[in-house]
Amino acid sequence: MNRINPLYIAALLVGVLAFSMFKLSSAKEELGEAKRAYSKTEVIATKLSSLKEVYSNKAKIKKSLKFILNQKGVNHKFKSSSLSLSSDSLDVNALNKLMGKLLNGSYNIQGLKIKKLDNENVSFKMEIKW
Repeated sequence: MNRINPLYIAALLVGVLAFSMFKLSSAKEELGEAKRAYSKTEVIATKLSSLKEVYSNKAKIKKSLKFILNQKGVNHKFKSSSLSLSSDSLDVNALNKLMGKLLNGSYNIQGLKIKKLDNENVSFKMEIKW
């Protein structure tokens, strides 16, 4: 009477098999979720890498800004990590040219305030960070 019934062993093996199948299916689902998350992270990392290449070159940004800063009537102040541009009275056409150059460049514009003085002139303040 000290023998284990073979039906108990078979039942135990069927139970272990069912538990293993359940765990395997949940592991497959987790693997699929991890692959999707990895794909999303890879896309974000690629975008961030390309943005870093564009915005991290401080010397290039300063060099291109010096060309823009030759505009008449625009006051500028370089700080350690930013540039402040301002003008009390600037012609609308000059502002359009300036904005076209700034907005088409790769600059990190932190603040921009434009106020219409009359039909011909505007005042503006802008801060560019790097």
